[in-house]
Amino acid sequence: MKHLKIVALASGSGSNLQSIIDAIEKKQLNAEISLVVSSKRKAGVIARAEKYNIPVIVVERRIYKDNIRGFSAKIAQVISDFSPDLILLCGFLSFLSEEFCQLYENRIFNIHPSLLPAFGGQGAYGIRVHRMALKAGVKVSGCTVMFVDAGQDTGPIIVQKCVPVLEDDTEESLAQRVMTAEYQAYPEAVRLFGQGRLSISNNTVKISQRKDED
Repeated sequence: MKHLKIVALASGSGSNLQSIIDAIEKKQLNAEISLVVSSKRKAGVIARAEKYNIPVIVVERRIYKDNIRGFSAKIAQVISDFSPDLILLCGFLSFLSEEFCQLYENRIFNIHPSLLPAFGGQGAYGIRVHRMALKAGVKVSGCTVMFVDAGQDTGPIIVQKCVPVLEDDTEESLAQRVMTAEYQAYPEAVRLFGQGRLSISNNTVKISQRKDED
């Protein structure tokens, strides 16, 4: 597996980042978190990164208002010196510009707390996603790791994990069950990327076998 240099973009606590850090520390991933970019000055991810001596740069989303291109360009500027192999969105509450997505085409991952294409797109984040799932009466939910494109949760799907939706579920209990699945799915997707096993054809991700599995 190739040694990956990873840059993480986050807006909150960075709990999904922790799953990547844990996998690295357990030698399950041959990777390093080179940089964390926080879109909020007081985000919990900052303390999490500092605990592991990971450099942090804050690029405040609020300063750019509706200027996604300017915001994305600033992020591209600050991460350029780190030459990331992979960019992970970890609870990152902003879409990125088409130019940014083209610059790092097929090198940006996001994780979403539903089985896309269900319950994705504008406004579908955090507890809102689980509210949508319960309102729709679905019997299963889960999480999706995808490549990021210029759309809204429309990139090619890499890994999905399913969890049951129970009759007595609340938004919070469903969120916890999905989060547990996310902690498995994100490191798995990163591992597949590092092993060079992912390819994209017609917006569909193909996962090749490892040579020792042939």
